[in-house]
Amino acid sequence: MLQKLFFSLAFCALSFGTFAQDAYLNAESEDTDKVYPGNAPYEVKMYPQKFKAEKPKNIIFLIGDGMGVSQVFAGITANQGHLFLDNFRHIGFSKTQSADNYITDSAAGGTALACGVRTYNGAIGVDTDTAKVKSILEEAEAKGLATGLVSTSAITHATPASFIAHQPSRNMYENIAADFLNTDIDVFIGGGNDHFTKRKDGRNLANELKEKGYTVETDIEKIAKVKSGKLAGLTAEVHNGRTAERGDMLPVATSTAINILDNNDKGFFLMIEGSQIDWGGHASSTVYIVEDMLDFDQTIGKALEFAAKDGETLVLVTADHETGGMALTGGDMSTGRVKADYPTTGHTAVMVPVFAYGPGAKEFMGIMDNTDIHDKMKKLLLSK
Repeated sequence: MLQKLFFSLAFCALSFGTFAQDAYLNAESEDTDKVYPGNAPYEVKMYPQKFKAEKPKNIIFLIGDGMGVSQVFAGITANQGHLFLDNFRHIGFSKTQSADNYITDSAAGGTALACGVRTYNGAIGVDTDTAKVKSILEEAEAKGLATGLVSTSAITHATPASFIAHQPSRNMYENIAADFLNTDIDVFIGGGNDHFTKRKDGRNLANELKEKGYTVETDIEKIAKVKSGKLAGLTAEVHNGRTAERGDMLPVATSTAINILDNNDKGFFLMIEGSQIDWGGHASSTVYIVEDMLDFDQTIGKALEFAAKDGETLVLVTADHETGGMALTGGDMSTGRVKADYPTTGHTAVMVPVFAYGPGAKEFMGIMDNTDIHDKMKKLLLSK
């Protein structure tokens, strides 16, 4: 009891110093942000449904933070009827509740998906007693598989952190960054450079990563040129900007990570997060949600392109929770116009979709707990 009280107090103290990291939680939208006016659609390719094996050699796990069915259908509407998600024939739903709350946060939601345990809101890779729990990324690494993380947020933010770090509070960004040095992860690309290089303890983790054999880059064009070895791509001081600022950072980073990880003959595990669908929900901004939903779907397209050629890769897409209670109140498939309203600027408790393509995809149908997704991935990838 005293231990949990200590960590609760620590969490509150850290929260005071992390406003800049989580300013998106207080973002406000204009009325015009609630209507996405439409844009020219991108082409969606359909891929074959024949695969080489019953079990996957690789898993590409994509998490659309805050993505519920409304966000998905907003994307379908905005792209005038089709997304790369149309390729997924095996679809289920995930219940997202945390151990201590009907409505999860991204830390507990991420930990459930990464580690297979339900924990308290704010926890990163630890159980309700703050004991460390190994993630599927760490277990894959221990079996000799290549591993990677990609995110449009800081790579130290709650969802990616849940796959590699073990801390009692999601706000312990510098501690989370230091946890990367305790692993042999092959590739990670996202924001958060300040948590590695401008630290209170004076350590420069970028230099320490170089000493461990990593190529460390901050420019996405240079990152995209890396074809092998270990790569740390730190693309922003904290979080990457919106799509207008970051461009195609997420699809490019995804292709880069896949190409590097595919050098390992034993296979790989890669988690990719489209972080800012959630941020659009917090801001009650349909424009923000749609922009990031389409960016995330084009990233899914990169994963499918590889998986279809490879024939041994399972592609999974889900969310840690829904954000905003997005209600679609108008739209036009022919123009891509989407209108929505929002009952909350926080997360909601509704189930979120699960999409699967590739060897083992049939395991992800029906209604599941979020921890079931972890268990099924682990069984398919690591129980051989």
